[in-house]
Amino acid sequence: MVAYFTASVVGKKYHLANYRKIIEIFRKKGFEVIADHIINVEEKDIQLQSKEKRLAFHNQLEKWIGGCDIMVVESTFPSISVGYEISLALHRGKPVLVLYSEGEPPSLFEYHTNDRIICEKYTAMTLEAIIDDFVNYAHGGSDHRFTFFISAGIASYLEDVARKHKMPKSVYLRHLIEEDMRRSK
Repeated sequence: MVAYFTASVVGKKYHLANYRKIIEIFRKKGFEVIADHIINVEEKDIQLQSKEKRLAFHNQLEKWIGGCDIMVVESTFPSISVGYEISLALHRGKPVLVLYSEGEPPSLFEYHTNDRIICEKYTAMTLEAIIDDFVNYAHGGSDHRFTFFISAGIASYLEDVARKHKMPKSVYLRHLIEEDMRRSK
């Protein structure tokens, strides 16, 4: 399996450790991760490229996205070009995991209804469980994705409980439902 990783090159100044941790988890799970174009490039290198080199890179980027099985995005630091890459992946039917570690979800994806994109806030404690859930979903291990609206009070409670139990909100909710199913038998 091939995972295409993308994130803001400028944001690397602030979030490189998170980028590396995400890549490491996917590699540990047996994925080939395409990430050098983010990890090994500096902003000044991009700005100094000729038009021909930028076009050649864009063609390569389209090949990487077209050939990957999943896309993984670290979106804590905003980037228009990352949004463009997400759009390319969705257009090609690729499952996309959008991760962010601070603040609110990226505004363009907060209310996105495409079932191929999953947007999750993570911490060092929840990152691996979120990735496990996404990999299961991408492999077809999940039966259905279910989205519903909740009040601000419920959202706040879920954030607190997820942080307390050190697990993603979706995992907490799934455990509640599974427990209720066991009691109902």
